[in-house]
Amino acid sequence: MIDLRTLSFLWPILLWLLAIVPLAALAMLLLRFTRSRAHSRYPGMVPHALTHSGVWGFLGRYGPGLIALIGLALLLIAVARPRAMLLMPTAVESVILAIDTSGSMRAADVKPSRIEAAQAAARSFIDGMPSRLRVGVVTISGTAAVTQSPTTERDDLYQAIDSLQLQRGSAIGSGILVSLAELLPGAGIDVQKILNEASGEAPRPGTSGTPLRGAPGRDGAGAPGATASGARSGTQEPPKTSPPAEPGSNRSAAIILLTDGQGNTGPDTLKMAELAAQHGVRIFTVGVGTPEGITLNAQGMSMRVRLDEEALKKIADITLGDYFRANDALDLRRIYKELSSRLTLERRQLTEVTAVFALAGCLLVIVAAAVSLARTGRIA
Repeated sequence: MIDLRTLSFLWPILLWLLAIVPLAALAMLLLRFTRSRAHSRYPGMVPHALTHSGVWGFLGRYGPGLIALIGLALLLIAVARPRAMLLMPTAVESVILAIDTSGSMRAADVKPSRIEAAQAAARSFIDGMPSRLRVGVVTISGTAAVTQSPTTERDDLYQAIDSLQLQRGSAIGSGILVSLAELLPGAGIDVQKILNEASGEAPRPGTSGTPLRGAPGRDGAGAPGATASGARSGTQEPPKTSPPAEPGSNRSAAIILLTDGQGNTGPDTLKMAELAAQHGVRIFTVGVGTPEGITLNAQGMSMRVRLDEEALKKIADITLGDYFRANDALDLRRIYKELSSRLTLERRQLTEVTAVFALAGCLLVIVAAAVSLARTGRIA
């Protein structure tokens, strides 16, 4: 599939040849005018297909010509040697849904509420995901936890999403970090060390590795002493470091971050996005809420919660992902459906598509000639 938004030309100056199209259209109109005068003199010689009125009559008279003009335009475009990014199937294997479960997700500027709309959209994403795609769920509040390890079992995913509960705090950076460690268990990402550095604490002996998983009872998550990498604490050898990958180069894993973008604790969000970029993992950010926000009242305090689009756009840009804005629950469902298809069709290298345009142009010209011959007994 061709991504027309990336269309460019090796010989763009030859696009001036498209001026032939309006000239050909004018010649066809003059030919039609000349024939209509002849038909008025000799009505018995008029083909039956040209005597109809209304839409069918218009299509009978001008349809083949319009098809031929479009075919001619495509052939002239092919002369300029077009090229574009091709959308090809890719082997995405694992996706983490990182869902904000902070108190601000109670806001009702997205009906019925931000969190309920997010849950409904996440279920829609799971409904449309390929059977081979492994999906995990990470919750983000004052800390981040793996609620469901990547799995293909939809019932487990539905259960994880339906059991989401709102808590205080919003550690978006921690959510990205834990999601990344869950996607790349062998990458040597020392989650606990990064969290300690962010909080200003000195690392404690035997705490190297990732934090404990949440939601015990699913895929072994939450077992005492378990880490996201599956290694036993205190016996893990120092991981071997590898050179940074190109941003967006890891086509087997991705993170979908669904939040209002307002983080207030944990490691710096943009630094965690840079860490994801160094491992080639893309982050698709989905903004939930409105820029003007809404006022929440809790425990005698009032707080205005807004959508921080700028932060979410930066996260997506750093990792070569994309940012989506969700104004309501329907938008969220559409976004998740688009993401599920986008994860199976990815941009590839820039490719010359001259043959595609030339083939399409030839086929249209042949179709136009065949239609004209069938309806009027002549090609022109």
